[in-house]
Amino acid sequence: MRKLTFGMNLTLDGYIAATGDDIGWSNGRSDELFEWWLDRERAITLSLYGRKLWETMSASWPTGDQQPDATPAQIDFARNWRDTPKVVFSSTLDKVDWNTRLVTGDAVAEITRLKAGDGGPMSIGGATLAAAAVRAGLVDEYLLVTHPVLVGGGTPFFTVLDGWVNLNLVETRTFPGGAVLTRYETR
Repeated sequence: MRKLTFGMNLTLDGYIAATGDDIGWSNGRSDELFEWWLDRERAITLSLYGRKLWETMSASWPTGDQQPDATPAQIDFARNWRDTPKVVFSSTLDKVDWNTRLVTGDAVAEITRLKAGDGGPMSIGGATLAAAAVRAGLVDEYLLVTHPVLVGGGTPFFTVLDGWVNLNLVETRTFPGGAVLTRYETR
């Protein structure tokens, strides 16, 4: 059984994007935090994306290593992002690129099938897609990197659940700038 991780940067009041899909609050992350995310991404063998996160990632990372101001970590991240197999779940897209497969059908059924198969760890991103996986009990690990900012509204990290999800805290870490990692495993 493959492990599925849901992890993102979020605000102290629990949003992954402020109103209007604004993620400007996450600019200026520390190099140490960026390197930590890069290490996590290198360990992933399959990335699962919802449409909105896919559009955000595919708008910059396919050519991120070719930008004149790209840091070595950004260059590595862009190359890893392109090389890592991806699945995008969307009923509105008709094409995806960069080592990616499009799924237009039942996301929970496909994620369940992927988890039951052979292979290494998977990550899931995008609030709507992750919410469906959380409600179906498919997420094994949660990575929350909470930033010291309040935005008052937007896209929440967690949506409404059908019941409780009990977790075990397995790691905490503080990054420069005050971002705090909390990592939990599902009981």
